[in-house]
Amino acid sequence: MKVNIVGATGYGGLELIRILKNHSYINIHSVVSNSYAGKEVEDVYPHLSGVEMPILTSMNLEVLMDGAEAVFFATPSGVSKEFIPQLLEKGIKCIDLSGDFRLNSPTVYEQWYMQASASQEHLNKAVYGLSEINGKAIEGAQLIANPGCFPTASLLAIIPILKTGWIDENSIIIDGKTGVSGAGRGVSLGTHFSETNENVKAYKLGKHQHIPEMEQVLSGIAKQAIQLTFSTHLVPMTRGIMCTIYMKLTESVTMEMVVSLYKEFYRNSPFVRIRTDGSYPSTKEVYGSNYCDIGFALDVRTKQLIIVSVIDNVMKGAAGQAVQNVNIMMGWNETTGLELSPLYP
Repeated sequence: MKVNIVGATGYGGLELIRILKNHSYINIHSVVSNSYAGKEVEDVYPHLSGVEMPILTSMNLEVLMDGAEAVFFATPSGVSKEFIPQLLEKGIKCIDLSGDFRLNSPTVYEQWYMQASASQEHLNKAVYGLSEINGKAIEGAQLIANPGCFPTASLLAIIPILKTGWIDENSIIIDGKTGVSGAGRGVSLGTHFSETNENVKAYKLGKHQHIPEMEQVLSGIAKQAIQLTFSTHLVPMTRGIMCTIYMKLTESVTMEMVVSLYKEFYRNSPFVRIRTDGSYPSTKEVYGSNYCDIGFALDVRTKQLIIVSVIDNVMKGAAGQAVQNVNIMMGWNETTGLELSPLYP
């Protein structure tokens, strides 16, 4: 299958190149970057010297429609919604790594993203691409709204326990930490080495655009409105997300019950690994891979369940899950191109 990558020189697009160059069924047809149009990919990223790639082109519909069966959008929010409707009309599958099609309501999108929304018609066509949860809906889909990085780590950790009725649905607190690559490749004061090195910073407290995304999914599963507390922190590492999640238990639950629940829930999910020995995963243990590792602690004294979930934000939180979704869309083995062991140390 021939695919195009829009935003090919950002970190998400770069990771798509790394994965797709080793994919059994996908060929990269064109790579789009307005910033570097006319250049070779290796001119921008010398580590790809000798890797055969098309020349970078500027963004236009003719390029996107020329010979491609699918288009990946690894772009900031606000870009994909301008092009995806026309591509869908031509029968081209679209996988959007931005937030443009994740939210069901244009009003909610505009409130949190502070810009105009895609049309309701096209929002209704999008399938939310949380691979392990929405696999059936992803099969045969034309438009995938790839989940955000924080929602991926958090939702995979919360959904199994939410479905049991063992917790107070409105007691959920998510403490998120992310590496600097989550801010993208653009230069800014907030991600400058001197500002991030040996420093941990909170940001967007109560205002992060991933809040409505998570609340939308959890409310749909619980069949009632759920509000959660979400705090985000920037930590001095390149890749990785750790979400430590707290929730009040309403039932008498043992650690054995929790581990058994998650093992059974994800028994057919090759990229979710459950800790059974009481240990907690770390970001380094999923670095460069498509895994989500989940561990647990049971605080009997306060009747709280604490869940630790880690992913690589550029892989499972972006490009890796996008490729996993394409595999499911096309009926291929979902691990195709993604059988990468974590890079350690």
